[in-house]
Amino acid sequence: MDMRALVGDNFARLRREKGLTQEEVAARSGFSQQYLSGLEKGKRNPTVITLFELSQAIGASPLDLLMPGDEQSRR
Repeated sequence: MDMRALVGDNFARLRREKGLTQEEVAARSGFSQQYLSGLEKGKRNPTVITLFELSQAIGASPLDLLMPGDEQSRR
């Protein structure tokens, strides 16, 4: 399992579910829109601190960014 792709997919899905654009998350989090785009494409390797800060910016749990899709449906 490619964790970068998993985190990117989960982040993009959660961001969209919350009705947020990358630009809005960038303003909330302090990360650039370019960084967020790379993250969603699975090209970034975020630290634990970054995962925590980004999850707060979108109103989710850091664990939501790390869970495979089938486990999230059971939560």
